Amino acid sequence: MVKNFQEFCSELIRCGFSMGGGNDKGIFAIIDYDWKEQSNIETPVMWHTGDPETDPWEWRIRVLRERSDIAYAKVFFKASGYITKPWYADFICARRGKKDYNSMYSDGEITEMSAAVYDIISRYDALPMHEIKSLGGFSGVDSAKFDKAITELQMKMLITMCGAVRKKNKNGEEYGWNSTIMCTVESFWKDEASKALTLDPKKSYDKIKEQILKLNPNAAESKIKKFILG
Repeated sequence: MVKNFQEFCSELIRCGFSMGGGNDKGIFAIIDYDWKEQSNIETPVMWHTGDPETDPWEWRIRVLRERSDIAYAKVFFKASGYITKPWYADFICARRGKKDYNSMYSDGEITEMSAAVYDIISRYDALPMHEIKSLGGFSGVDSAKFDKAITELQMKMLITMCGAVRKKNKNGEEYGWNSTIMCTVESFWKDEASKALTLDPKKSYDKIKEQILKLNPNAAESKIKKFILG
């Protein structure tokens, strides 16, 4: 039973990947939303308390700030999830095949809106969401279309979250909620993106599936396929 951030990271490294906000899809999550109610073991872990040691909501940004071996983004069922570095290339390979962004775009696998968003992000090492909107002129675009593009690019493992920052006013003072920082996957883990191009998509798929069944022998085939391929 995980009781703090460090134990969560250790368990995640052991497992390789996990849904980020519970296991309602029937695959696997280290921390479920209602796990305290399901367990007889006393644990301080509780969602949305703001405690960085025991609040899983805080851990998603902590892993990006403090770890170099864990990625976090909307990668599973258009929802959040964690993937550790040893498994990252296999997920890229399973999702993209042996393609980079340019190949996927040429083959019509990227929508025009997603391409426009990717173009802005790829010009910089990393950009907060509010700056992506501003630099790309997306502020006047239907927010649902913009959000859909951001999610699509994460699901295709072309961009990923890499931190969070608060907005600043003209006086340099911080205000408001944190803004998620996005970067390309190649910028986040270049070596893993390059490695993915050398792997076999079927072998990567089978490798991930085998690990899923170790973590959850009851996972349904249809859910496994969607989990892996996006």
